[in-house]
Amino acid sequence: MRELEFKKREAHSGTTKSVVIFLHGYGADGADLLGLADPLGPHMPDTTFYAPDAPEQPAGMPMGRQWFSIPWIDGSSEEESAAGLERAADDLNAFIDIVLQAEEITPSELVLLGFSQGTMMALHVAPRREYKMAGVVGFSGRLLAPERLEADFITRPPVLLIHGDQDDVVPPQSMGEAGDALQNAGFDVYAHVMEGTAHGISQDGLSVALTFMREMLGYTDAG
Repeated sequence: MRELEFKKREAHSGTTKSVVIFLHGYGADGADLLGLADPLGPHMPDTTFYAPDAPEQPAGMPMGRQWFSIPWIDGSSEEESAAGLERAADDLNAFIDIVLQAEEITPSELVLLGFSQGTMMALHVAPRREYKMAGVVGFSGRLLAPERLEADFITRPPVLLIHGDQDDVVPPQSMGEAGDALQNAGFDVYAHVMEGTAHGISQDGLSVALTFMREMLGYTDAG
């Protein structure tokens, strides 16, 4: 098991009642998404934000990290990529367990928020964990091995899928494909299209994510 390095932002209130774990995309690192805590934090004052670095360095890239290899980018085989996904899932599961213990929260007080390859990780890991999480937010990603979902899932956390309609990295139809597979397996799925947005996170997308996370984590005030 590889121990993931991470950065974090403490809860605005000084008391952690919930956690959001950011899962970055291919070639980035935890710092890439941690800045989202700035606009989100004031509206989620009892939430601490974690941003782990993926466990591997991409082939041929001096900077950045990857959760697993991508054959059409680095020339790895499909078998190598699939094995890397499973190794990274083990690493992420161990990291989640550490965070739950350190912050003394339950899985029902935890949200995974992924971007691109981080979304792939979140959608792979969350349904296969023993205890149900508060929710999963997936920006600009896809569901890997959808044919395995119904046989593999243990819990069904609510899922919010968000995708830009101008995404030229992960095709926009990936959102519908993931949503269909998740709904067919009985998941509660919500979706939002970021109009005019490429492979990124728009203000309206982040606003929808905030509303979803506040609801799933039990925020009831008007903040």
